[in-house]
Amino acid sequence: MKKKAVLLLIAAVFAIGALTGCGSKDGGAIKVAATEVPHSEILEAAKPILAEKGWDLQVTVFNDYVQPNEVVEAGDFDCNYFQHTPYLDSFNEEKGTHLVNVGEIHYEPLGIYGGTESDLANISDGATIAVPNDTTNEARALLLLQDNGIITLKDGAGMEATKNDIAENPHNVEIIELEAAQVARVIEETSFVVLNGNYALQAGLNAQTDALAYETSDSEAAKTYVNVIVVKEGNEGNEGVKALVEVLKSDEMSDFINEKYQGSVVPFK
Repeated sequence: MKKKAVLLLIAAVFAIGALTGCGSKDGGAIKVAATEVPHSEILEAAKPILAEKGWDLQVTVFNDYVQPNEVVEAGDFDCNYFQHTPYLDSFNEEKGTHLVNVGEIHYEPLGIYGGTESDLANISDGATIAVPNDTTNEARALLLLQDNGIITLKDGAGMEATKNDIAENPHNVEIIELEAAQVARVIEETSFVVLNGNYALQAGLNAQTDALAYETSDSEAAKTYVNVIVVKEGNEGNEGVKALVEVLKSDEMSDFINEKYQGSVVPFK
């Protein structure tokens, strides 16, 4: 009898392992690295929907644009959610990482916000403008400034433009390059700032209502800078990540994004 009981216990243990082990297709943990606003907020809203499907969404918040990619490359996280494709491509090229986009979720209009000045049409000579210093977002900021008549870039500067590519600067503005997370912190010290959507939200600003100018919803920038779910190459078939992307692109989550962010974050369809 004792031998039979032991065999039954072993069988039960194996049965439980078969049901719960190894991240089965029916559920498990999904480890996501994200920046705070709006990415982690969107993920928190997705948690209960994924829980109903058997998935435990575990979100870790980072405050920069480097660590979320490093931890996915290292295999410590299943995916991340914080960046657009041009930044991803630039990061892979510069760092030698192997990260790929598996889902396009939303975009955040880049905006120009007033600091010590509030009128782009009457910008002062020698005005200071703080912009993100990473390759893709600096180019994006400079293109937005060009669209609003502040500067003119050299022909062909495009998506790799830096302040060295400024061909005409009629107001003699000084471009101050800062790490993206730091730009909002100098808003009271510079004439204007150009903010990424997530950092604008963290500073209590909304592109639709507070920006002096911003990328429009039908612009090429909106399509180019859509924020994506990223995995390490080879993990594209991760069932948890596939479930996450499906939920984030659902009508329920689109409604959440539209209602919460009122145009400063826009679902990508």
